[in-house]
Amino acid sequence: MIDFHTHIIPNIDDGSRSIEETCNLIKEAKEAGFDEIVLTSHYIEKYYETDVPERDIWVEVITENLKNRGINTKVYLGNEIYLTDNIMDLLINGKASTINNSSYVLVELPENELPDNIYDVIYSLQQNKLIPIIAHPERCTYIQKKPDIALDLIDMGVLMQANYGSILGLYGKKTEFIVRKFFENNMIHFLGSDVHNQDSIYKLIPDALNEIEKIIGTVKLNELTTVNPQLAVNNKKIDVIEPNDFELSLKEKIKMFLP
Repeated sequence: MIDFHTHIIPNIDDGSRSIEETCNLIKEAKEAGFDEIVLTSHYIEKYYETDVPERDIWVEVITENLKNRGINTKVYLGNEIYLTDNIMDLLINGKASTINNSSYVLVELPENELPDNIYDVIYSLQQNKLIPIIAHPERCTYIQKKPDIALDLIDMGVLMQANYGSILGLYGKKTEFIVRKFFENNMIHFLGSDVHNQDSIYKLIPDALNEIEKIIGTVKLNELTTVNPQLAVNNKKIDVIEPNDFELSLKEKIKMFLP
């Protein structure tokens, strides 16, 4: 399996605090079943702005440390880029990264308010032959209330990455409910741990895999955990199954709008 979303490069965002913690996290990932990991540190303008050359050095340092410790795990450079009008400038100027220098870009949305510029930013990426992937859309409150937003984005060619912890209720019942709907309706294309700290999500991966497999089956689970991530890091085309259009019932809508 490939962990598609992690925060384990040390001291550049709110994830790992040391190379020792990084190696421990990767050891935990290995024990959870991940042989490859995409290092998607935050890139948020004026907040987390470690550029590509510095993160490239960290990839080399991490790779060497893993080799010295006998941990056979491959790591790839990426970013979780917070939505911004400047996203193409960041990518062109070597500030932020696509996934392993591919055409796939992991984008983070605000959690509580649909940004006015979302469609303009997506269009700018697509005009430059890049494929946006939205990180954990199930955590966005406006998508929870209006899943049509996610459906519209997928129709535009945008892909979706869910967090393993969402199906276990780690981000609340509303997130758990909507991610289940997404799985049921072919709306998720990648899975990621979104790990930040030791002794957290990796020990729960078997439980998450079990719950997700109950919904989508073994073949589809392998697609989300291994096949699609491998295609992305190798810059290959992903064949996307058209999602099912669905609507929340009145009872479900009330549930999603209540605090």
